[in-house]
Amino acid sequence: MQIGNIDLGERPVVLAPMEDVTDIGFRWLCRKMGASMVYSEFVSCDALTRMISSTLRKLHVCDAERPVAIQIYGKDPGAMAEAAKIVVEQAHPDILDLNFGCPVKRVAGKGAGAGLLQNIPLMLDIAQSVVKAVNIPVTAKTRLGWDCNHLIITELAEQLQDAGIQALTIHGRTRSQMYTGVADWTLIGEVKKNQRLHIPIIGNGDIDSAEKADNAFATYGVDAVMIGRASFGRPWIFKEIHDCIHKDNPITLEDTIGSKYAPMSADWKLDVLKEQVRQSISRIDEYRGILHIRRHLAATPLFKGIPNFREHRIAMLRATSINELFELMEATRPLIREQESITNNP
Repeated sequence: MQIGNIDLGERPVVLAPMEDVTDIGFRWLCRKMGASMVYSEFVSCDALTRMISSTLRKLHVCDAERPVAIQIYGKDPGAMAEAAKIVVEQAHPDILDLNFGCPVKRVAGKGAGAGLLQNIPLMLDIAQSVVKAVNIPVTAKTRLGWDCNHLIITELAEQLQDAGIQALTIHGRTRSQMYTGVADWTLIGEVKKNQRLHIPIIGNGDIDSAEKADNAFATYGVDAVMIGRASFGRPWIFKEIHDCIHKDNPITLEDTIGSKYAPMSADWKLDVLKEQVRQSISRIDEYRGILHIRRHLAATPLFKGIPNFREHRIAMLRATSINELFELMEATRPLIREQESITNNP
Protein backbone atom coordinates (compact mmCIF):
# COMPACT_ATOMS: atom_id res chain seq x y z
CA MET A 1 0.00 0.00 0.00
CA GLN A 2 1.30 3.43 -0.89
CA ILE A 3 0.26 6.89 0.30
CA GLY A 4 1.92 9.49 -1.87
CA ASN A 5 5.56 8.42 -1.92
CA ILE A 6 5.28 6.49 1.37
CA ASP A 7 5.34 2.74 0.71
CA LEU A 8 3.94 0.75 3.63
CA GLY A 9 4.23 -2.65 1.99
CA GLU A 10 1.56 -5.29 1.60
CA ARG A 11 -1.28 -5.47 4.14
CA PRO A 12 0.17 -2.99 6.61
CA VAL A 13 -1.05 -2.62 10.19
CA VAL A 14 -0.89 0.87 11.67
CA LEU A 15 -1.24 2.42 15.13
CA ALA A 16 -4.31 4.64 15.56
CA PRO A 17 -4.13 8.24 16.79
CA MET A 18 -5.27 8.32 20.43
CA GLU A 19 -5.22 11.24 22.82
CA ASP A 20 -2.89 10.80 25.81
CA VAL A 21 -1.78 7.44 24.40
CA THR A 22 0.19 7.75 21.17
CA ASP A 23 3.01 9.94 22.42
CA ILE A 24 6.48 9.66 20.94
CA GLY A 25 7.63 6.91 23.33
CA PHE A 26 4.66 4.64 22.67
CA ARG A 27 4.84 5.27 18.92
CA TRP A 28 8.53 4.33 18.91
CA LEU A 29 7.82 1.12 20.82
CA CYS A 30 4.96 0.11 18.50
CA ARG A 31 7.16 0.67 15.46
CA LYS A 32 9.79 -1.60 17.01
CA MET A 33 7.08 -4.20 17.54
CA GLY A 34 6.10 -4.12 13.86
CA ALA A 35 3.60 -1.30 13.29
CA SER A 36 3.92 -0.22 9.66
CA MET A 37 3.11 3.40 10.49
CA VAL A 38 2.17 5.32 13.63
CA TYR A 39 -0.09 8.31 14.24
CA SER A 40 0.31 11.07 16.80
CA GLU A 41 -2.26 12.08 19.37
CA PHE A 42 -4.76 14.41 17.72
CA VAL A 43 -3.61 18.02 17.93
CA SER A 44 -5.86 21.07 18.20
CA CYS A 45 -5.39 23.47 15.31
CA ASP A 46 -6.50 26.37 17.52
CA ALA A 47 -3.83 25.56 20.09
CA LEU A 48 -1.24 25.23 17.34
CA THR A 49 -2.02 28.60 15.79
CA ARG A 50 -1.75 30.15 19.27
CA MET A 51 1.59 28.34 19.67
CA ILE A 52 0.64 26.74 23.00
CA SER A 53 3.80 25.08 24.31
CA SER A 54 2.09 21.91 25.59
CA THR A 55 0.53 21.40 22.17
CA LEU A 56 3.75 22.10 20.30
CA ARG A 57 5.42 19.33 22.35
CA LYS A 58 3.03 16.87 20.70
CA LEU A 59 4.81 17.59 17.42
CA HIS A 60 8.08 16.05 18.58
CA VAL A 61 9.02 13.21 16.24
CA CYS A 62 12.09 10.97 16.19
CA ASP A 63 13.51 9.35 13.06
CA ALA A 64 13.24 5.86 14.58
CA GLU A 65 9.44 6.02 14.55
CA ARG A 66 9.03 6.98 10.89
CA PRO A 67 6.88 6.78 8.88
CA VAL A 68 4.74 8.89 11.18
CA ALA A 69 1.53 10.85 10.66
CA ILE A 70 0.54 13.91 12.67
CA GLN A 71 -3.22 14.32 13.09
CA ILE A 72 -4.91 17.69 13.58
CA TYR A 73 -8.49 18.71 14.24
CA GLY A 74 -10.53 21.90 14.01
CA LYS A 75 -13.53 23.45 12.31
CA ASP A 76 -12.17 26.50 10.48
CA PRO A 77 -10.56 25.94 7.04
CA GLY A 78 -8.15 28.86 7.40
CA ALA A 79 -7.01 27.87 10.87
CA MET A 80 -6.62 24.24 9.82
CA ALA A 81 -4.49 25.27 6.84
CA GLU A 82 -2.32 27.48 9.06
CA ALA A 83 -1.97 24.70 11.63
CA ALA A 84 -1.02 22.25 8.89
CA LYS A 85 1.82 24.52 7.80
CA ILE A 86 3.08 24.74 11.40
CA VAL A 87 3.04 20.94 11.68
CA VAL A 88 5.01 20.48 8.47
CA GLU A 89 7.53 23.18 9.38
CA GLN A 90 8.16 21.94 12.93
CA ALA A 91 7.60 18.17 12.83
CA HIS A 92 8.30 17.28 9.19
CA PRO A 93 5.88 14.34 9.35
CA ASP A 94 5.58 11.87 6.52
CA ILE A 95 1.81 12.35 6.40
CA LEU A 96 -0.69 14.90 7.71
CA ASP A 97 -3.99 13.40 8.85
CA LEU A 98 -7.30 15.20 9.38
CA ASN A 99 -9.51 14.16 12.27
CA PHE A 100 -13.10 13.99 11.06
CA GLY A 101 -14.06 11.17 13.43
CA CYS A 102 -13.46 12.02 17.11
CA PRO A 103 -16.85 11.53 18.81
CA VAL A 104 -16.19 13.07 22.24
CA LYS A 105 -18.43 15.95 23.19
CA ARG A 106 -15.73 18.57 23.71
CA VAL A 107 -14.63 18.04 20.09
CA ALA A 108 -17.66 16.88 18.11
CA GLY A 109 -20.02 19.04 20.15
CA LYS A 110 -18.13 22.12 18.98
CA GLY A 111 -18.37 21.16 15.32
CA ALA A 112 -14.92 19.58 14.90
CA GLY A 113 -13.95 15.90 14.61
CA ALA A 114 -17.06 13.79 14.02
CA GLY A 115 -19.13 16.95 14.35
CA LEU A 116 -18.20 17.71 10.76
CA LEU A 117 -20.29 14.72 9.68
CA GLN A 118 -23.20 17.13 10.12
CA ASN A 119 -21.61 19.70 7.84
CA ILE A 120 -20.07 17.93 4.86
CA PRO A 121 -19.48 21.10 2.78
CA LEU A 122 -17.36 22.50 5.63
CA MET A 123 -15.49 19.19 5.98
CA LEU A 124 -14.64 19.24 2.28
CA ASP A 125 -13.63 22.91 2.46
CA ILE A 126 -11.23 22.04 5.29
CA ALA A 127 -9.78 19.13 3.32
CA GLN A 128 -9.22 21.24 0.22
CA SER A 129 -7.68 24.10 2.21
CA VAL A 130 -5.20 21.84 3.98
CA VAL A 131 -4.27 19.95 0.79
CA LYS A 132 -3.43 23.28 -0.87
CA ALA A 133 -1.45 24.48 2.14
CA VAL A 134 1.13 21.68 2.42
CA ASN A 135 3.39 19.63 0.16
CA ILE A 136 3.05 16.26 1.89
CA PRO A 137 0.26 13.66 1.56
CA VAL A 138 -2.93 14.62 3.40
CA THR A 139 -5.17 11.81 4.67
CA ALA A 140 -8.35 11.71 6.75
CA LYS A 141 -10.02 9.56 9.41
CA THR A 142 -13.79 9.53 9.83
CA ARG A 143 -16.82 7.39 10.72
CA LEU A 144 -19.76 5.84 8.90
CA GLY A 145 -21.94 8.86 9.58
CA TRP A 146 -23.48 10.85 12.40
CA ASP A 147 -26.01 8.16 13.32
CA CYS A 148 -27.66 5.05 11.90
CA ASN A 149 -30.08 7.20 9.89
CA HIS A 150 -27.23 9.02 8.15
CA LEU A 151 -24.77 6.39 6.91
CA ILE A 152 -23.06 8.60 4.37
CA ILE A 153 -19.59 7.10 4.17
CA THR A 154 -19.90 5.63 0.65
CA GLU A 155 -20.60 9.00 -0.94
CA LEU A 156 -18.34 10.87 1.48
CA ALA A 157 -15.33 8.74 0.54
CA GLU A 158 -15.64 9.86 -3.08
CA GLN A 159 -16.02 13.49 -2.04
CA LEU A 160 -12.93 13.38 0.16
CA GLN A 161 -10.93 11.77 -2.63
CA ASP A 162 -12.05 14.55 -4.98
CA ALA A 163 -10.96 17.09 -2.35
CA GLY A 164 -7.41 15.75 -2.55
CA ILE A 165 -7.31 13.29 0.34
CA GLN A 166 -4.77 10.55 -0.50
CA ALA A 167 -5.96 7.84 1.92
CA LEU A 168 -9.03 7.39 4.09
CA THR A 169 -9.35 5.62 7.43
CA ILE A 170 -12.89 4.53 8.31
CA HIS A 171 -13.94 3.63 11.83
CA GLY A 172 -16.86 1.25 11.52
CA ARG A 173 -19.17 3.10 13.91
CA THR A 174 -21.31 6.23 13.78
CA ARG A 175 -20.69 9.21 16.00
CA SER A 176 -23.78 8.41 18.06
CA GLN A 177 -22.37 4.96 18.84
CA MET A 178 -19.21 6.48 20.31
CA TYR A 179 -17.20 3.32 21.15
CA THR A 180 -20.14 1.08 22.01
CA GLY A 181 -21.68 -1.77 20.04
CA VAL A 182 -19.93 -3.66 17.28
CA ALA A 183 -18.04 -2.00 14.43
CA ASP A 184 -19.77 -2.45 11.06
CA TRP A 185 -17.14 -3.56 8.59
CA THR A 186 -19.67 -4.28 5.82
CA LEU A 187 -19.91 -0.59 4.97
CA ILE A 188 -16.13 -0.28 5.01
CA GLY A 189 -16.11 -3.15 2.52
CA GLU A 190 -18.69 -1.38 0.35
CA VAL A 191 -16.47 1.69 0.19
CA LYS A 192 -13.52 -0.45 -0.84
CA LYS A 193 -15.58 -2.06 -3.64
CA ASN A 194 -16.36 1.33 -5.18
CA GLN A 195 -14.51 1.24 -8.50
CA ARG A 196 -14.35 5.01 -8.63
CA LEU A 197 -12.13 5.08 -5.55
CA HIS A 198 -8.39 4.72 -6.14
CA ILE A 199 -7.08 5.93 -2.76
CA PRO A 200 -6.17 3.38 -0.05
CA ILE A 201 -8.88 2.50 2.46
CA ILE A 202 -7.79 1.74 6.03
CA GLY A 203 -10.25 -0.17 8.21
CA ASN A 204 -10.57 0.53 11.93
CA GLY A 205 -12.73 -0.86 14.73
CA ASP A 206 -12.65 -3.88 17.06
CA ILE A 207 -9.47 -5.44 15.63
CA ASP A 208 -7.95 -7.03 18.72
CA SER A 209 -6.38 -10.23 17.37
CA ALA A 210 -4.34 -11.51 14.46
CA GLU A 211 -7.30 -13.59 13.29
CA LYS A 212 -9.61 -10.56 13.12
CA ALA A 213 -7.02 -8.55 11.22
CA ASP A 214 -6.48 -11.36 8.72
CA ASN A 215 -10.25 -11.64 8.25
CA ALA A 216 -10.56 -7.88 7.67
CA PHE A 217 -8.11 -8.08 4.80
CA ALA A 218 -9.59 -11.26 3.34
CA THR A 219 -13.28 -10.41 3.71
CA TYR A 220 -13.46 -6.66 3.21
CA GLY A 221 -10.46 -6.06 0.97
CA VAL A 222 -9.11 -3.09 2.90
CA ASP A 223 -5.63 -1.86 2.08
CA ALA A 224 -4.56 -1.57 5.72
CA VAL A 225 -5.86 -2.20 9.22
CA MET A 226 -5.63 0.28 12.08
CA ILE A 227 -5.23 -0.83 15.71
CA GLY A 228 -6.42 1.38 18.55
CA ARG A 229 -7.47 0.29 22.03
CA ALA A 230 -6.17 -3.27 21.53
CA SER A 231 -2.63 -1.86 21.71
CA PHE A 232 -3.08 -0.71 25.33
CA GLY A 233 -0.55 -2.65 27.37
CA ARG A 234 0.08 -4.80 24.32
CA PRO A 235 2.36 -3.10 21.78
CA TRP A 236 3.47 -6.56 20.64
CA ILE A 237 0.06 -7.03 18.97
CA PHE A 238 1.67 -5.64 15.82
CA LYS A 239 4.11 -8.55 15.66
CA GLU A 240 1.30 -11.00 16.38
CA ILE A 241 -0.73 -9.68 13.45
CA HIS A 242 2.20 -9.29 11.06
CA ASP A 243 3.46 -12.81 11.67
CA CYS A 244 -0.02 -14.25 11.15
CA ILE A 245 -0.54 -12.41 7.87
CA HIS A 246 3.02 -12.76 6.61
CA LYS A 247 3.89 -16.25 7.84
CA ASP A 248 6.86 -16.54 5.47
CA ASN A 249 8.37 -13.24 6.59
CA PRO A 250 8.03 -12.84 10.39
CA ILE A 251 9.36 -9.76 12.11
CA THR A 252 12.78 -10.21 13.69
CA LEU A 253 12.80 -8.14 16.85
CA GLU A 254 16.00 -6.31 17.63
CA ASP A 255 17.04 -6.25 21.28
CA THR A 256 15.87 -2.68 21.76
CA ILE A 257 14.39 -3.22 25.21
CA GLY A 258 17.36 -4.86 26.88
CA SER A 259 15.57 -8.12 27.67
CA LYS A 260 17.42 -11.40 28.08
CA TYR A 261 14.26 -13.39 27.48
CA ALA A 262 12.93 -14.91 24.28
CA PRO A 263 10.78 -12.47 22.24
CA MET A 264 7.04 -12.94 22.75
CA SER A 265 7.53 -14.94 25.96
CA ALA A 266 5.70 -13.74 29.07
CA ASP A 267 8.99 -12.61 30.64
CA TRP A 268 9.87 -10.63 27.51
CA LYS A 269 6.44 -8.97 27.45
CA LEU A 270 6.93 -7.86 31.04
CA ASP A 271 10.23 -6.28 30.02
CA VAL A 272 8.43 -4.50 27.15
CA LEU A 273 6.00 -2.98 29.65
CA LYS A 274 8.92 -1.91 31.84
CA GLU A 275 10.54 -0.24 28.83
CA GLN A 276 7.25 1.53 28.17
CA VAL A 277 7.38 2.88 31.72
CA ARG A 278 10.97 4.08 31.19
CA GLN A 279 10.04 5.80 27.93
CA SER A 280 7.13 7.57 29.58
CA ILE A 281 9.20 8.77 32.53
CA SER A 282 12.10 9.91 30.36
CA ARG A 283 9.83 12.13 28.29
CA ILE A 284 7.80 13.61 31.15
CA ASP A 285 8.96 13.01 34.74
CA GLU A 286 8.73 10.16 37.23
CA TYR A 287 5.37 10.94 38.82
CA ARG A 288 3.47 12.05 35.72
CA GLY A 289 5.17 9.42 33.57
CA ILE A 290 3.82 6.67 35.83
CA LEU A 291 0.35 8.25 35.82
CA HIS A 292 0.48 8.30 32.03
CA ILE A 293 1.27 4.59 31.81
CA ARG A 294 -1.39 3.33 34.23
CA ARG A 295 -4.04 2.69 31.60
CA HIS A 296 -1.64 0.31 29.87
CA LEU A 297 -0.92 -1.58 33.08
CA ALA A 298 -4.64 -1.80 33.80
CA ALA A 299 -5.49 -3.04 30.30
CA THR A 300 -2.60 -5.37 29.49
CA PRO A 301 -3.62 -8.99 28.83
CA LEU A 302 -0.34 -10.13 30.38
CA PHE A 303 -1.89 -10.28 33.85
CA LYS A 304 -5.30 -11.58 32.85
CA GLY A 305 -6.27 -14.97 34.20
CA ILE A 306 -3.93 -14.83 37.17
CA PRO A 307 -5.91 -15.96 40.23
CA ASN A 308 -6.42 -13.49 43.09
CA PHE A 309 -4.50 -10.77 41.26
CA ARG A 310 -6.81 -7.85 42.00
CA GLU A 311 -4.95 -6.47 45.04
CA HIS A 312 -1.59 -6.70 43.31
CA ARG A 313 -2.96 -4.90 40.25
CA ILE A 314 -4.32 -2.12 42.46
CA ALA A 315 -0.93 -1.79 44.16
CA MET A 316 0.78 -1.38 40.76
CA LEU A 317 -1.73 1.27 39.72
CA ARG A 318 -1.10 3.16 42.96
CA ALA A 319 2.68 3.10 42.73
CA THR A 320 4.25 6.56 42.62
CA SER A 321 7.93 5.76 41.98
CA ILE A 322 9.67 3.66 39.36
CA ASN A 323 11.43 1.57 42.00
CA GLU A 324 8.15 0.74 43.73
CA LEU A 325 6.41 -0.03 40.43
CA PHE A 326 9.23 -2.20 39.07
CA GLU A 327 9.42 -4.15 42.35
CA LEU A 328 5.72 -4.92 42.03
CA MET A 329 6.07 -5.81 38.35
CA GLU A 330 9.02 -8.11 39.02
CA ALA A 331 6.95 -9.91 41.65
CA THR A 332 4.59 -10.99 38.86
CA ARG A 333 7.25 -12.98 36.95
CA PRO A 334 6.52 -16.38 38.52
CA LEU A 335 2.79 -15.69 38.12
CA ILE A 336 2.93 -14.84 34.42
CA ARG A 337 5.27 -17.78 33.77
CA GLU A 338 2.77 -20.11 35.40
CA GLN A 339 -0.07 -18.57 33.42
CA GLU A 340 1.94 -18.92 30.21
CA SER A 341 2.60 -22.60 30.99
CA ILE A 342 -1.10 -23.23 31.55
CA THR A 343 -1.98 -21.49 28.28
CA ASN A 344 0.62 -23.41 26.29
CA ASN A 345 -0.19 -26.74 27.94
CA PRO A 346 -3.94 -26.77 28.62
